[in-house]
Amino acid sequence: MTSASLLRDLRVRGDRLCQSLLELAQIGGTLKGGVCRLALTDLDKQGRLWVVEKARRLGLEITIDQIGNTFMRRLGKNLQLAPIMTGSHIDTQPTGGKYDGNYGVLAGLEVIETLNEHGIQTQAPIEVVFWTNEEGSRFTPVMMGSGVFAGEVSLDHAYGASDIEGKKVKDELQRIGFLGEQIPGEHPCGAYFEVHIEQGPVLENKEKVIGVVPAVMGLRWFDCIVHGFEAHAGPTPMDIRVDALQNAISIMQKVVGIANEFKPHGRGTVGMVQVFPNSRNVIPGQVQFSIDIRHPDSAILEKMTSLLRKYILQISSEKSIVIDLKEVSYFPPCNFDSDCVDTIRRAAIELGYSQMDVVSGAGHDAIYMNRLAPTGMIFIPCKDGVSHNEIEDAKAEHIEAGANVLLHSMLAFAKPVNH
Repeated sequence: MTSASLLRDLRVRGDRLCQSLLELAQIGGTLKGGVCRLALTDLDKQGRLWVVEKARRLGLEITIDQIGNTFMRRLGKNLQLAPIMTGSHIDTQPTGGKYDGNYGVLAGLEVIETLNEHGIQTQAPIEVVFWTNEEGSRFTPVMMGSGVFAGEVSLDHAYGASDIEGKKVKDELQRIGFLGEQIPGEHPCGAYFEVHIEQGPVLENKEKVIGVVPAVMGLRWFDCIVHGFEAHAGPTPMDIRVDALQNAISIMQKVVGIANEFKPHGRGTVGMVQVFPNSRNVIPGQVQFSIDIRHPDSAILEKMTSLLRKYILQISSEKSIVIDLKEVSYFPPCNFDSDCVDTIRRAAIELGYSQMDVVSGAGHDAIYMNRLAPTGMIFIPCKDGVSHNEIEDAKAEHIEAGANVLLHSMLAFAKPVNH
């Protein structure tokens, strides 16, 4: 019988979890202390095999689906119950860090090792998953594995995605030995929890240990092309120029201005700009740039989009120029399950950790899982809010704290036997 005092005092071993993170980071480790382990490369294969071997040593059952998502299950007493799942990804950015994604997977395995050590059985199975190609660095779309699993990305579309060398996802899955047989989505999930570094500065600035994530911002991505007319920079008077760059800059500033109208959660970013012909003494004739706008409220996100379109029409009319705006990606705002969110908050408080609500500005596999099962996310601080960078870092005590909150949140759903 599992005693109340044992459960109350149950903690993961933070030193063991930190050591596991360091060991996995050696696979694809960079000179600057980061990790480069792109999806479905030989290094990704090595990372996958390292995690699977660790899971096998813990006595877990391994299942791989047709997009390479890998599930590691600890059986529960009631075989009819769907597993309580946790996980993330182990692929990285080209200049990635040790913790993004990797922490969520290894924290899940640490939860299971802790339960094994204390002989705690649960009614529902507990399962750890790592999803294929979350980062989207080598293949698009991002969050591919969880997107296929949720039925939001077709398997054929994912299989047909290719990298810059023309290598396709299906071929690469087969090459590294992770082209599984299970049909994506035909894998039950009773609830899903994901623990992750914040990838932002809020928790560190507020000196809080745990971020309780009630929602993820919705985002809309656009490609904008402003058409002008190339001419010589010297002889062409200023008042008759059709300068694509100056008009593009006006739109770029409006993107930021719209975001500032909807503080504190509004976001507006122009991250990629291409100027044609990109010559020192030629007035730009065409500018193409990306637009990224985000907000956790769907109505406000729609309002931001409407303001952007209205401004572009205004500029096009006033300047008599052609401006093309094409939406290339849309993720609606994601509001996580209230029971999962409350369970995470309660676990943090009962464990004695300072906590606050933090809306996520980045995408995570939990977004897709939220469409299938009750889902919640746990954040811990990362140094200076830096992520997708080789200097990405997190404190050992925060790594341990997040895993402890994960442990107790999952136990609340998986139900210890006889308690």
